[in-house]
Amino acid sequence: SVYNSAPSWGVAVGDALGVPDPVVTQHLHQHQGQTFSFLGVRVSSPLSLVVNGKRPPGSSLAPPRLALTNPSAGPE
Repeated sequence: SVYNSAPSWGVAVGDALGVPDPVVTQHLHQHQGQTFSFLGVRVSSPLSLVVNGKRPPGSSLAPPRLALTNPSAGPE
């Protein structure tokens, strides 16, 4: 999974991908008597990748979003 990527950005089948600092996690799930086991590789930003020998453009990064909450305000 590549986190914080823009919706318009992605890699295609056949692209060469360099992942300098991957976080590899073993996933083990059981559902209806079946066991599913697979590795997941997490990358925090598309800007840390190398795709086909080049770094992705700045536009590959998702724009920041600001979310505000005020729990002390109570319901309106």
